Amino acid sequence: MQNPMISSAHPSPQSDKSRTRVVVAMSGGVDSSVAAALLVQQGYDVIGMMLRLWSETGRQEENRCCTPDSMAQARRVAGKLGIPFYVVDAQDIFYRTVVHAFIDGYRQGVTPNPCLVCNRQIRWSFLLNHALALGAEKMATGHYARLACDEHGIYHLYRARDAAKDQSYVLHVLNQDQLAHALFPLGEYTKQEVRQLAASIGLSVAERPDSQDLCFLGNDDYRNFLIRNAPDTAAPGAIQTRAGEVIGEHRGLAFYTIGQRKGLGIAAPHPYYVLSKDLQRNILIVGSSDELGQRELTAAGVNWIAGEPPVAPFRAQIKIRYKSHLEWGSVTPLPEARLHIYFDNSLRDITAGQAAVVYQDDLCLGGGIIQP
Repeated sequence: MQNPMISSAHPSPQSDKSRTRVVVAMSGGVDSSVAAALLVQQGYDVIGMMLRLWSETGRQEENRCCTPDSMAQARRVAGKLGIPFYVVDAQDIFYRTVVHAFIDGYRQGVTPNPCLVCNRQIRWSFLLNHALALGAEKMATGHYARLACDEHGIYHLYRARDAAKDQSYVLHVLNQDQLAHALFPLGEYTKQEVRQLAASIGLSVAERPDSQDLCFLGNDDYRNFLIRNAPDTAAPGAIQTRAGEVIGEHRGLAFYTIGQRKGLGIAAPHPYYVLSKDLQRNILIVGSSDELGQRELTAAGVNWIAGEPPVAPFRAQIKIRYKSHLEWGSVTPLPEARLHIYFDNSLRDITAGQAAVVYQDDLCLGGGIIQP
């Protein structure tokens, strides 16, 4: 089959890259499909590879990453592009690493981000190893991020041109060895341009909607998932103010997150917000909006993308959630892969278990997991 030529606002120069083998992590969605198409156009020796991830028994059709339909779509795209396509069974390792970490996080009173674990342990370890075993030099994904290598051979991760789709937040976990094998073909494109490219070459996924939820939850609420798979997290307890006044009962600390207002079941003349969780006493602490917020955090398990931590405190912008705005603060690297951040302004939704990711302009320096 003749490889399609792609005309776009960001043409890639043709060069002889046929000896460079690239595995593209495909999902059946428009982003990874266009990433594969761009690499085919650029002359790489492209192989499509898709992970079969764990799903709850009887709910396989709901897994957003690897439903039978998603696999069929990815296989159809690979056929259109004339590239080999393989499915790799990752159900067991996904359950042992990602799902276990998700459940354990809630048991420990934090709000975990399983996408971070998946990118580090599944996509950029397990799948990358499979790619290398096939003789690939690079692995590409449909993430919106940019990558550059400086004159010293150090790889740097940058925010995508499309700020609304930028995914450098979930990629901050990657180290130099992983980034040396990485390609992010969509970094200079907007989402609209990616859909236009897909349509221009006749890919069936051009208008396929984006996945918004955790893959193994599908359309379900994470609370229902926990009730089925970790019923011990649904232990009711008291809702108290900071003064110790009992004003209600919670359904389980795992079912609430910092800053939450709705769903508390408290009848009061003014709204209450979740301030903190007392895991030892199984108490949910709530208060007024004036009591909500803090100006500092400590993060652990910090990955500095350049390989070494900065030698002194510095000013930077920080994201405390994937969809949050960048906030200015002072960052102090600490021993044992930790960091401390003091923000210019009080933030209402600093949440243990999420990542604090550090930026200077568009450059992503790294980040770590916010501690209780």
